[in-house]
Amino acid sequence: MQTRLTELLNIRLPVIQGGLAYLAYADLAAAVSAAGGLGQITAASFQTAEDLRREIARARQATDRPFGVNFALGHWEWEAHLEVAAEEQVPVISVTGGNPEPVFRRLEGLPVKKLVLVAGVRQAQKAEALGADAVIAVGFEGGGHLGRDDLGTLVLVARIVDSVRIPVAASGGIADGRGLAAALALGAGGVEMGTRFVATRECRAHPAYKEALLRAGEADTVVIERSLGRPGRALRSGFTEAILEREAAGAGLADLLPYIGGEANRRAALEGRLSEGFAWAGQASGLIQDVPSVAELLSRMEDEARQAWERIGGSLAR
Repeated sequence: MQTRLTELLNIRLPVIQGGLAYLAYADLAAAVSAAGGLGQITAASFQTAEDLRREIARARQATDRPFGVNFALGHWEWEAHLEVAAEEQVPVISVTGGNPEPVFRRLEGLPVKKLVLVAGVRQAQKAEALGADAVIAVGFEGGGHLGRDDLGTLVLVARIVDSVRIPVAASGGIADGRGLAAALALGAGGVEMGTRFVATRECRAHPAYKEALLRAGEADTVVIERSLGRPGRALRSGFTEAILEREAAGAGLADLLPYIGGEANRRAALEGRLSEGFAWAGQASGLIQDVPSVAELLSRMEDEARQAWERIGGSLAR
């Protein structure tokens, strides 16, 4: 299953594990990379840069395959963490939620592949102009923070593939090999998945979070924080409904912060207190029926993708 993305990242399968806040540690990243994809550690999960350095070392002890470190840019001091990732010469660094230019400046001259999460054509073109090696196009179906234009993955990926020269990974609403085959048919070089990797044995998500994903249908997510200009998709619950009610009533950031901050996310994702916090999830939750190991998931996806291509070939032949 060779694509421009697998060649760029030196991986066997064109599957990238998304940067999952408070969940993407060395154990999950190494499992994804060892199974043929590209695993990632999320830098923002670590209080200090030295904590990140130790986690990078743990990943290298667990696998000799390439992995990445994700930087979700925002209101935190990420510069020291980036310095560590650069010093450790992590093979891949991905950037989400901000202007990647200062990150790219620090990485200039280093043998690191640079990925940028985008939600529109102009963002993708800007990332390419700044020196991104590939972009990840996330559609409105995805979990976590999204673009503001409500563009679905099918249209968005096709538009971005036509608008940039660098490889594109499709993200949003993808949880199996059929989604991988669809992305390849659109011209993407592979996929990125977040929600599907939460429901794996190696992920640190609380069992209650994983169970909620198993129960959820494709309509059991909501988009919060839209009033703040940073929409994000999470599992529907009494807690997220309360957030939506406050947003509808005109609550500002100060009033919403206790409900949308990292602590509220940790309560649900790590402690399983889903009635007291929120858990990110995309519409792909409707496709999740089990909690396999990462190796089992990627092996199954490879088989499903090949079967999908055979169906496509058979239909075209007729």
